[in-house]
Amino acid sequence: MPLARTLATTALLLTASLPWSMAVAGGTPCTQLIASGNPEYPPYLWVDADDGKHLEGAAADLMQLLSREIGIPITVNYVGPWARVQKSVQDGRVDLIAGAFYTQPRRQYMSYIQTPMTMTRTAIWMRDSKPVNYSRWLDLVGYRGVTVVNNSFGEEFDRFAEHSLNIETVGSVENALRMLSLGRADYLIYEDEPANAYARRLGMRNLKSASGTITREPLYLTLGHQSSCYSDQLYQRLNKALKKLVDSKVMDQLLEKNLQRWQEQGR
Repeated sequence: MPLARTLATTALLLTASLPWSMAVAGGTPCTQLIASGNPEYPPYLWVDADDGKHLEGAAADLMQLLSREIGIPITVNYVGPWARVQKSVQDGRVDLIAGAFYTQPRRQYMSYIQTPMTMTRTAIWMRDSKPVNYSRWLDLVGYRGVTVVNNSFGEEFDRFAEHSLNIETVGSVENALRMLSLGRADYLIYEDEPANAYARRLGMRNLKSASGTITREPLYLTLGHQSSCYSDQLYQRLNKALKKLVDSKVMDQLLEKNLQRWQEQGR
């Protein structure tokens, strides 16, 4: 079923008839939500340098605005690398992921809030000295690629890459960028803004992105099915509040502010 139809069907099943005190099973009110996300994803998210226990960035700031809208505190915690974040949601230790692409496997353990946080562009990064002539996915066949483990760039591309491309996965975007810069890979697949933010901080001026796009994908807020706060009512409240914030174009402002903050912290 197409993504839009799937999410629309989910939304039709939601109701707001119960009072907030009945928002979770047994009538226990939801008093706090724990969010997390990819900790190597500036300007959206990165580890707070002051305490190492929380995440900061545009998505973290958006969670604070969302918290005010729904009247429930949201803490954006650092729980480890991206793969561990997803496992923590599966296990119910994290309630929300502040930034995830849609895939069917992930849909098995978390619900995607219908309104996307923003749209992202995934690009091909390459060395100036050895550019890849990229305009379509097939142009990557025969080259050595690299990306970060447990990343998804849309189900259609993921299937194509699995069957047709030679892509090594590594634990961090910094390692992937270094591999590319040193010639141990011909290209890097990663979202445009985070890759640019890391490359600029690392001083890698020998890299550039192709004008062609791998995918343009919605970036979603998700609610884990094992969350102690999980309910249709919470889903609906989150969607209503997030739609209000997205419609106000606040994410554009947060991204600009946090790109500058990320660069300043790296000086």
